[in-house]
Amino acid sequence: MRYAHTNIGARDVERLAKFYEQVFGCTRTSPTEKMSGALIARGEGLQEAEMKGVWMRLPGHGDQGPILELFEYTKSLDRPEPFADRQGYNHIAFEVSDVEATAEAVLAAGGTRLGEIVDLDMSNGGVVTFVFLRDPEDNIIEVMHFSD
Repeated sequence: MRYAHTNIGARDVERLAKFYEQVFGCTRTSPTEKMSGALIARGEGLQEAEMKGVWMRLPGHGDQGPILELFEYTKSLDRPEPFADRQGYNHIAFEVSDVEATAEAVLAAGGTRLGEIVDLDMSNGGVVTFVFLRDPEDNIIEVMHFSD
């Protein structure tokens, strides 16, 4: 068994894909694809399904690493604004060399700040520097760096 992918529902799949390419170096594994039909709807537990999908390889794991899957459904439900203390899917995290520079890149690419950059002493003697942000569609991202 191995981890395969995480899916994020998008309002604008192309804009969101460009954000993850530009800021985090995700790479597309195939062109944007349109999908629909009764089998997809049945598999997803929907009455009908029609969407555009983008599949992106997450950085740092090579050609066989996990995928970030972005779907823009023709018909979708709005959701409440996410916060870090909600139950269910919470955030996606990226380990980076410079938290402050990456946070600035997120903001410059249309993201927003959710928290402050903090240094947290860990029980193993190391320090994790992190901040929570939102991508352009309000999905929560953690940007983090571990040091000794």
